[in-house]
Amino acid sequence: MNYQLLTILTAYALDLIFGDPEFHWHPVRIIGMGIEKLELKLNKGKINRVFSGAILVILVVSITVIFVYLSLKYAKAVSPLLYYCLSIIYIYFAFSIKDLAVQVNKVYRVLKANDIQQARKDLALIVGRDTNELNKTEIIRASVETVAESTMDGIVAPLFYVFLGGPVLLWAYKAINTLDSMVGYKNERFIAFGMPAAKLDSVINFIPSKITCFLISMASILNLKDGLGSAKWGLKYFFRGPEFNSESTEAAMAGALKVRLGGNNYYNSICIAKPFIGDNTQALTVNHIKESIRIAYTSSFLFILVYSMVFLRKQL
Repeated sequence: MNYQLLTILTAYALDLIFGDPEFHWHPVRIIGMGIEKLELKLNKGKINRVFSGAILVILVVSITVIFVYLSLKYAKAVSPLLYYCLSIIYIYFAFSIKDLAVQVNKVYRVLKANDIQQARKDLALIVGRDTNELNKTEIIRASVETVAESTMDGIVAPLFYVFLGGPVLLWAYKAINTLDSMVGYKNERFIAFGMPAAKLDSVINFIPSKITCFLISMASILNLKDGLGSAKWGLKYFFRGPEFNSESTEAAMAGALKVRLGGNNYYNSICIAKPFIGDNTQALTVNHIKESIRIAYTSSFLFILVYSMVFLRKQL
């Protein structure tokens, strides 16, 4: 078996077994700390905020890519085994397949126990919207929506970019994705400064979002859900631009589960109205959270399986 494929499969298996390791020197946390420090220096004064936001993106992505590239180059010069081990670690740290399930399952369990207050707190750790006033149905909706979106940017997109360009391209993606999660907000402080990061994140997630729509539809069939409904709703957003990335994956998930997603979300008490998505054949229940997680897992299996088959066929 080619070492490139074996490296990715090993990292994927590690994530499924151990999940995302929680420690201070996690690469994403290091990037996040760098973003915080640079933002304080760049997002002030009379300089054009869009321009300074673009400088932030260039600095963070460049530093990340150079570090990953040089560390891998050095490891390869020392030992091929060290190079492959380091590649596995880099890829493993970039995946969040099990971590997504773990975090959303926390919300599921407390909701099953009807502990709405704790469910709001747990949900606040994984979504950007305000959660303090959400009722049970809205918590379920937010959970399913975040599973749909995270299937794209936490599972499919990292797999797509590591398949395309190895750990270096993968971490360029992760740097941009982290930038968007930290400065891509539409509030007074970040609406201009975070625009370059938000726009770039939308562009690089465009193709992965379309792949995710297809995978969710296929995964829903394997999970005995509504594959045709998923495809129907996914197609409604399939040909729209990058600004509809999250809506397209949410639409595919809504169709699969026969539920309605979308509506009003509040961010720092500011209402952002999103279109309603789905036929609303079934009322949202806690079990839909579990079902969405199963679809997310199956989507990742399918992507790995298809890539492995294509990759191995090329080697023959």
